[in-house]
Amino acid sequence: MCVLFSSKHIQEEIQNSLSMSVLLVEAFYGGSHKQLIDLLRENVDDCVSYTLPAKKWHWRARTAALYFMQAIPASPSYRVLFASSVLNLSELVALRPDLATLKKVLYFHENQLVYPVRKSQDRDFQYGYNQVLSCLVADVVAFNSSFNMESFLSSISSFMKMIPDHRPKDLDKLIRPKCRVLHFPIQFPHVTSRPEVLLSPVEEEKEGLLSLSSTPAPKALCLSPEPEAAILDQREGTGQAEAPSHPREERGPGGGKEEGDGGGEESHVRPLHIVWPHRWLEAVHCGCYPLCPKALVYPEIFPEEYLYSTPEQLYKKLQGLCRRPYVVRRHHVKVDTSSYSWTALKEDFRSLLAYKEDHHP
Repeated sequence: MCVLFSSKHIQEEIQNSLSMSVLLVEAFYGGSHKQLIDLLRENVDDCVSYTLPAKKWHWRARTAALYFMQAIPASPSYRVLFASSVLNLSELVALRPDLATLKKVLYFHENQLVYPVRKSQDRDFQYGYNQVLSCLVADVVAFNSSFNMESFLSSISSFMKMIPDHRPKDLDKLIRPKCRVLHFPIQFPHVTSRPEVLLSPVEEEKEGLLSLSSTPAPKALCLSPEPEAAILDQREGTGQAEAPSHPREERGPGGGKEEGDGGGEESHVRPLHIVWPHRWLEAVHCGCYPLCPKALVYPEIFPEEYLYSTPEQLYKKLQGLCRRPYVVRRHHVKVDTSSYSWTALKEDFRSLLAYKEDHHP
């Protein structure tokens, strides 16, 4: 279908965007990054967004500021700039001094200081360095979880030791006062009833998931009464897991394969380093029973009974559920997913994007 717009209509759209007060900038418009931008644009007044497609994230992190310098029109109406940490915010406000005076909000879906690599020398210094600089110029730095925030702040000092000499000191103390946790808001589907049939394809996954001889890294998985959703994202999960020494270009900013990259046997694999498991909360909301590593962000959300520390503990828990499948069928997960919903969090986000006249950059 072809849709034609008159030049008058286009001009009206441009003028309307220039009257907006909240500027949403997303250098990696895909996955959870896209979900958040779309949610804010639809539910917060006076928002206009400028985005780049979710591919080649390494290049987005390196060069997006230069693109947005030219793509974002100047407007006296802007009051707030919201961007994810993929963007080098310090470069953008240096290139566009008119944006430097806005209230600048930086949101961390993931951070580059602690994503697991085989060897410390394999970590690309530039990506983490960009995020530290962005924090220094931002007015508010929001993280989707306490784990994400604390792992970032506590890693800055050791990260800066990669600099050969004349290293900056106490950057975390400059950044921490700006920081807060604001969970990723989820629009949960309406669930009318729990499925009645339990499927446990755990035995089918035994080779890959439960082999104790190979000491597999811990994984997070959900057992579902739904036949088609029995085990989700079986590789998700642990800070001990190793990422490729040089992540492929098609992987997203958290290490996951980019949206829309097509097939390939790894196309379903999620990032190894999870800082906010919104897909897991969606699954739990729909009736799945979670089993998660006692690491990363999971203890922040799930009570002790859903956590395990070793592969042996995971094996034992799964073995017990296979012998007593009614436990999953009858169980109601002790997690209040509603507290992570857009309904619960919307006022926090609206407050985050509100401009106060006494704001001084």
